[in-house]
Amino acid sequence: MEPGAAGPLHAMDREQLWVPLSGAITVTTDDGTRRIGPGRAAILPAGENRRIATSGTAPAEVLVCMANGGRATVADTGEVRPLHWAG
Repeated sequence: MEPGAAGPLHAMDREQLWVPLSGAITVTTDDGTRRIGPGRAAILPAGENRRIATSGTAPAEVLVCMANGGRATVADTGEVRPLHWAG
């Protein structure tokens, strides 16, 4: 993710594990906001609204793990989006 990048507020239909390899991300959920950098991880339960953004001025490279075939539901529109990388 490039500096300043942020995804939409959305929920996934699968649990996800986010592990920054370089740079840092900000994870915002209903429970608050936390900054995650290398050596840390975020476990995001299925069905929980989240927004992921880069944190700071450097790009972030992140390993994201989840069960095959996940889909995202955008909070504002209800649009369901399959993830091309999760196939």
